[in-house]
Amino acid sequence: MRPLTGTGALSQELAPQLLPLEVEDLEYRVGGNSLIDRVGFRIRAGQRTVILGPNGAGKSLLLQLCHGLLQPTAGRILWGGMAVAAAQRWQAMMFQRPVLLRRSAAANIAYALSVRGIRRAARPALVAAGLERVGLAHLAARPARTLSGGEQQRLALARAWVLEPRVLLLDEPAAHLDPAATYDLERLIDAMHAVGTKIIMTTHDLGQARRVADEILFFSRGRLLEHAPAAEFFARPRSEEAAAFIEGRLFRGAESAISR
Repeated sequence: MRPLTGTGALSQELAPQLLPLEVEDLEYRVGGNSLIDRVGFRIRAGQRTVILGPNGAGKSLLLQLCHGLLQPTAGRILWGGMAVAAAQRWQAMMFQRPVLLRRSAAANIAYALSVRGIRRAARPALVAAGLERVGLAHLAARPARTLSGGEQQRLALARAWVLEPRVLLLDEPAAHLDPAATYDLERLIDAMHAVGTKIIMTTHDLGQARRVADEILFFSRGRLLEHAPAAEFFARPRSEEAAAFIEGRLFRGAESAISR
């Protein structure tokens, strides 16, 4: 699938280079508790990056920090050498449960285009193309909040896709979906990756990580314990926590399980 460049959305050619993403000594504390603990890594273009770990590991917090929705307590985040605020325009983020307006599916996409400053005359074609791309053209007039969970996530993805982001941040996008809806969403994420969008996604689902990831960042208790190619991570985890998680022995609130 080709990007929508040339129909009025952001031009990939005019967008700055956002990668590598460099995170240095990142900390996020609340009430004296360190929820992200001195995290550092470097992410390049071209690979699908999955941030993996148990619930409560800090994965969602990390995405929000990288997207500028939260401010770090310490450390820094650079997108292609730029501060987070300067890079936001060329990113999109999807959440576990999409935030949809009390409008039709088509109007949700049109609103995102208007906020981004896309000229009014270009919006109808972009809306139609976005809905068609995710298989929702027949539901264009349906109130967005009455769609099924899988349809809502596909709508949220279409809303991001029409803006042609350089980077798409996905926070557990299939956490509440059944297997068929998960398959549909993963297929669309792969299509975005194929046209050059950098995918950075969180999940606690080992099966999904195996299907989607080219590289893994493994988190536990707010710490980055491993950063490795996906095949290497699953075959030869270097940390005991990662090995326990892969074997099903590590979960939120049960860190002591690794000693069993």
